[in-house]
Amino acid sequence: MENVGIMGLGVYIPENFIYADEIARRTNIPQWVIEEKFGVFKKPIPGPQDTTSFMGIQAAKDAISDAGIDSKEIDLVIWNGAQHKDYPCWLASLKVAYEIGATNAWGFDMEAMCGSMMAGIETAKSLMLRNDNLNTVLLVSGYRNGDLINYSIPETSFMFDLGAGGAAIVLRKGLNKNVVLESSFKGDGSFSEQCVVEVGGTKKWPMETEDVEKYYFKVRNSEEFKNNLNQKTMPNFYWVVRDSLRKSGYSQEDIGYLAILHFKRSAHKAVLQELGLREDQTTYLENYGHLGQNDQVLSMKLALADGKLKSGDVVVMVGAGLGFVWAATTVKWGEA
Repeated sequence: MENVGIMGLGVYIPENFIYADEIARRTNIPQWVIEEKFGVFKKPIPGPQDTTSFMGIQAAKDAISDAGIDSKEIDLVIWNGAQHKDYPCWLASLKVAYEIGATNAWGFDMEAMCGSMMAGIETAKSLMLRNDNLNTVLLVSGYRNGDLINYSIPETSFMFDLGAGGAAIVLRKGLNKNVVLESSFKGDGSFSEQCVVEVGGTKKWPMETEDVEKYYFKVRNSEEFKNNLNQKTMPNFYWVVRDSLRKSGYSQEDIGYLAILHFKRSAHKAVLQELGLREDQTTYLENYGHLGQNDQVLSMKLALADGKLKSGDVVVMVGAGLGFVWAATTVKWGEA
């Protein structure tokens, strides 16, 4: 079976940031709590031009440059960014393909919330190995779900770290480099309606004038949701990491770098302890916050720049998406 490898990585970070002191002012949470417990010194927020697709397009251009290819070589564009896009009921993938000049590509949109980058990699890999005419695939994401956060709602404080940005990956079939190995996923639909935007969907349609003021995430039963998270999140998180490694022929002792989503500092430290990793084997995104499905690519780009990610490393990309889905993908970095 042919390999599928990562040919290029791209990110886009908006120029505008909100800092911990401002988040503290808006939330009435002490600044030291925002910095030390929430783990956010600052996070990017969208400027006037930073639509969801625009951020994905900029990241795609960065990934194409990193891959050293012409955009006409791309056979398929998969949008695996947020559903909160420029327009409702709209294909961002085709907008991206058009703007980057991928004239030979078709496209579609998919999402597994903040597990989307790993789900996108697995989907692209499966399609590439099944179809002779799919040799180069672009995964592209833009994310600004921070628009949907109301800082006065304490029950959604676990989402106060949400920022904005874009990420992209170029995958190439037959590339014996940065080889994508195996992925693992786990889902639990008991979360599916516990944290939602209650207006704007078919459950509450047509929208009424006052619904505009309610267009943000809410937790419906905070105690039940909290208990659900506490009981299931970390065990399922560890399960997908270990299962992805096992299927790839490795174990947690082999991890060279962990490309992990941003979440509260105590959870990040708990993951490192559980997996037996040092702090220099990952990157804590305290100057970015949580950029949804972009975190893993951002983490890897930062690690490459800092010399943390080296040829020969076993990389595990891992995240969790609201709903809830846990996702991990193992990659062998460097020449195969």
